[in-house]
Amino acid sequence: MSRKTHRYTTVAVAATLSLSLASAEMSSAFAQALEPGENGAAEQEVAPIFISREIVQPIPGELGAVDADAGQVLDEASAGSLRELVMRTDTGFELSEQMHCLAGAVYFESRGEPLAGQLAVAQVVINRAESSRFPESYCAVVFQRAQFSFVKNGQMPRIKTGSEAWRRAKAIARIAHEGLWESEAADALFFHAKYVNPRWNREKVARATINQHIFYR
Repeated sequence: MSRKTHRYTTVAVAATLSLSLASAEMSSAFAQALEPGENGAAEQEVAPIFISREIVQPIPGELGAVDADAGQVLDEASAGSLRELVMRTDTGFELSEQMHCLAGAVYFESRGEPLAGQLAVAQVVINRAESSRFPESYCAVVFQRAQFSFVKNGQMPRIKTGSEAWRRAKAIARIAHEGLWESEAADALFFHAKYVNPRWNREKVARATINQHIFYR
């Protein structure tokens, strides 16, 4: 309840006021205390606050959006470069079958390429899995017949899992899968090395050239 602020200045004035007048003033003061905009018993309306950025939930037990060591969200806003993001990305987790296929494609197709080129290869695999023109999973995309030259008889070659190249491939796969860094390949579905000139590239739209690879839509 609001505290009354009006005080009578003299006892004589207080004596001349009738009980009815005093009651009227008390009622008026109480009513004014409840007027909108005053700090009284009336509650002010609070406007809702909307979060403008999408919150991406990590996959429990497999991938997360938080670096366990740094305790920070891994995204473009918290990393100054792709290299920094790769270095900060936790790779000390067991890969699922699908993520192993994605990382394997990065490892065999682009481990000698700059990080942007490795990310672009991962993006192509992801784009294919999301396109109705290709199989619906990373592994199905990677093992699709006559698509990736490193696949022999439906098998992926042995990976040196203790190598730095494999750690980077795992980090790149996670970054691409979670959409933590925008790839120059954008919506590309195809790529080839510069030293070859396949006939199909005449019918495609080039999206990016990164070191030794050209990416197409």
